[in-house]
Amino acid sequence: IALQVALEVGKLLNLEKDIKVVFTRDKDVFIDLWKRGDVANQAKADLFVSIHCDSHTSNAYGAGTFVLGIRGNKKNLEIAKRENAVILLEDNYQQRYKGFDPNSAESMIGLSLLQEENLDKSLNIASLIQTNFTKKLKRLDRKVKQDNFQVLRETIMPSVLIELGFLTNKQEGRYLNSNKGQKAFASTIAEAIKKYINQLKINTIAVMDDVAEENQQTSLVYKVQIASGKNKIATKAYNFRGLKNVERAAVGSFYKYYYGSSSDLVAAENSLRKAKKKGYKTAFMVAFKNGKKISLKEARNLQ
Repeated sequence: IALQVALEVGKLLNLEKDIKVVFTRDKDVFIDLWKRGDVANQAKADLFVSIHCDSHTSNAYGAGTFVLGIRGNKKNLEIAKRENAVILLEDNYQQRYKGFDPNSAESMIGLSLLQEENLDKSLNIASLIQTNFTKKLKRLDRKVKQDNFQVLRETIMPSVLIELGFLTNKQEGRYLNSNKGQKAFASTIAEAIKKYINQLKINTIAVMDDVAEENQQTSLVYKVQIASGKNKIATKAYNFRGLKNVERAAVGSFYKYYYGSSSDLVAAENSLRKAKKKGYKTAFMVAFKNGKKISLKEARNLQ
């Protein structure tokens, strides 16, 4: 059932000219959990989606989505380090990667920041998928949750694990085993992925409020993302634990809140530390070039 849904999702996504689908399997064979993540890493995928069916001794039912929990971060970081270390085997890696040393303290900070950025993106795609399940398919909402799943630990890109429903529930099991149910799930998952990709394209800030003019004119700017959500909050210090000059950006139907806008990396790192001291433990750094969001690696190369 999971395979049929995944194949249908891939079929729908392959109709898009700017999406390339890579399957961990395209026939009914078992693939080791670690190999599934390895396939995604080797493909340098931008998104990993793992589709499953659930079971329980009770009559439980409903659909849920998962992203990597805090417990899995350490293992995930070690895999990211290992994947990055491969560049040492390449010819002329010093020139190709501008002297980037995957074993340096700086690169570890960069990977940690990338990990936090991946979590933010994972939560975004998980939310889109879960909303489609509950609003369009009318499935019981088992929420977006964080957990320490093996397949999520093994990937070094934004990742989400989907539980379509419970095969042990007779009614839900019949629906999942039907062609109609599988196509319905596939359609909503594919739609959410396409929406996620479109959001990345405009991420690039659709609307930026309360931004100083000089910051808009700076070609490379670092910011600290301290919060995101659907609520539009006034950027007053009292709303953000005393942090001043908070910026609000509209991205799709969400608002993101940034602190410590600066073209200086050291100043941005100080802002990140300050935000975490204020209680924003999941705050992380992002970079923008001419108003368009870029990866921290790109920003480092530009500098």
